[in-house]
Amino acid sequence: MTPTTLPYAENDPRAVRLAARDGTLVGPTAGLAKGYVQVNLVILPEAQANGFLRFCQANPRPCPLLAVTEPGERICGALGEDLDIARDVPAYGIYRDGRLAETVHDVAGIWRDDLVTFALGCSFTFEHALALDGLPVRHIDEGRNVPMYNTSVPLIPAGGFGGRLVVSMRPYRAADAIRAIQITSRYPQAHGAPVHFGDPALIGIPDIGTPDYGDAVTIGEDEIPVFWACGVTPQQVLVESAIEFAITHSPGHMLITDIPDSRLALL
Repeated sequence: MTPTTLPYAENDPRAVRLAARDGTLVGPTAGLAKGYVQVNLVILPEAQANGFLRFCQANPRPCPLLAVTEPGERICGALGEDLDIARDVPAYGIYRDGRLAETVHDVAGIWRDDLVTFALGCSFTFEHALALDGLPVRHIDEGRNVPMYNTSVPLIPAGGFGGRLVVSMRPYRAADAIRAIQITSRYPQAHGAPVHFGDPALIGIPDIGTPDYGDAVTIGEDEIPVFWACGVTPQQVLVESAIEFAITHSPGHMLITDIPDSRLALL
């Protein structure tokens, strides 16, 4: 479906949220609401919330913390108006006993009064800046979800949480990769500069053509893969830490906020 035929205003963050809420939008959010911050979600019982907060503080590259709600709240004024955390994401993952048990489009029916939401910065935020500078974003151009990979890079254990880094990948020619590093370095709250580029085996990725999450994209012969820390990292951490219950966004399916990208950019 082309942007001109979408049944909602693709660059209006509230319209995109409402489309997710009523089931019109079920796919990835890359390329939508250009110019507005997208966030990853981790939703945990209050008993685990303080521990996860310490984990985010110890690992700010994959877990750049933008907002935390009070227990039970489904709204967050810091993120936007007319926003329902339990219904405004196109797809959610429900984790039980350290495994992904279910993917759903609405978690209002299982919402609990003790749930605390963590909103973490997302690399979809800086993609608009890349495109404005003439750097193509391959998964958007090909209509796919961004490719994401588990790595062998260890995280700093904290608060009862630990695991390995997950990365997202965008291919660029060498000169463009240097410019992409410069641009994304201005967005530390959206994962910032890449954590690696070049040989994926050096960070434990055996096959660049087979992502662990998302979709494979074309990599030209004159291009190198560039890897950024990814907000799917907490999902891998939930598995490795065997957390009893949690809710997250499904990889690539973000909550879109009313926050302009420019507020996250360093001058």
